[in-house]
Order: sequence, then structure tokens, then C-alpha cells
Amino acid sequence: MIDLYTFATPNGKKASVMLEEVGLAYAVHVIDIMKGDQFKADYLRLNPNNKIPTIVDSDGPGGAPIAVFESGAVLIYLAEKCGRDDLLPGQGSARYAVLQWLMWQMGGFGPMLGQANHFLKFATEDVPYAKARYHDETVRLYGVLDRRLTEAEYLAGDAYSIADIATLPWSLRHEFLGVDLADFPAVRRWSDALKARPAVQRGLAVPA
Repeated sequence: MIDLYTFATPNGKKASVMLEEVGLAYAVHVIDIMKGDQFKADYLRLNPNNKIPTIVDSDGPGGAPIAVFESGAVLIYLAEKCGRDDLLPGQGSARYAVLQWLMWQMGGFGPMLGQANHFLKFATEDVPYAKARYHDETVRLYGVLDRRLTEAEYLAGDAYSIADIATLPWSLRHEFLGVDLADFPAVRRWSDALKARPAVQRGLAVPA
């Protein structure tokens, strides 16, 4: 059994979509980051970085429980635990194609969109420079994504992978960020195809 500690954010939805894709049984524990649950001592023992998601696998390596935090690490762990070479190839160039696009999401697409969302929607003071900087970077990154998906069906090539699972939930925030998918038709094509997957639909609905 997997215990999933999560909230209704793009990073949280990566983990729930992945759990649905691999078909593992899991229990959902809502960590309400708006109320500060991520700073509670019990949660910090699982995730010292006080972010979501975190998973706890009661049957980890060698049969011992293991806690895994950071959404990208969670995706890698679950793919390897379940032997899902289709989602993360075990070796060769196909593996690195997946990992490089996963790192692109983790290092750029997620953090930059998160900053844009903060300054455009939640900052307590108006900071025009920050708004312009992060919005412009968001548009640039959507352009990177669109160009890649113009030349390939999925981020890592011909096969759906954890790179797609990681990127989709963030891409769905486009309306909040002033991004029109009419300007990025390949992203729209890819997004619509992924949202039609039953596991993606179930995972995006977690937590209720």
C-alpha cells in the first residue's frame, strides 16, 4: 500500500496520475498547504522540505518502508518499483530522453510557471518587473514545449512517459497565466490526448 500525502496542486497531481497509471493501491492524505499542514512535525519527518507530494511505500526496497519526496523522484521510484519500462526505460538513449524532459519540467517549466502564478495572482504588492519577467519566461517555455511536441508525439519521443505525466498538470494552468493555447497548437493536441486517458482523468481528480 502506498500512502500519498498531497494537495490539489500540479505537483500533487503528478503523483496521483502516476499511481493511477501504474495501478497501485493508495490512500490519500490531504496536506492542506493553505493551512500550513506541511510545517507540522509529523509531516516534516516524512518530508524535510515541507512541500508536497510525498509517498510512503510500506513495501519498499528489501521489504522495508520508504518515504520518497520531490515529485520527480516519486515518478522515477514508482516507474522502477512497478517495472514500467514503457514509462521510464531502464537504459539507453530512450531513458535519457525521458529524464532530460523530466528535468526540464522540474527545473524550469514548473518553477517558472509557479513564480508567474504567484506574482500575477497572489503577491501582496504589485511588482511589474516580476510579472513581466515570469510571464515572458512562461510564454518562452510554452514555446519550447510546443516546438518539441510539433516534432514528436510525446515529450520523450513516440511513447508516453513520466515526462508527460510531470508536465501535463502544470500545462493545464495556462488560463491563469495569460497563455492562449491557440498560440501553441501542438501543446493543445498533446494535452487533449493525455486528458482522454482514464488514468489521467482519475489522477487529476485527486484529492477530491
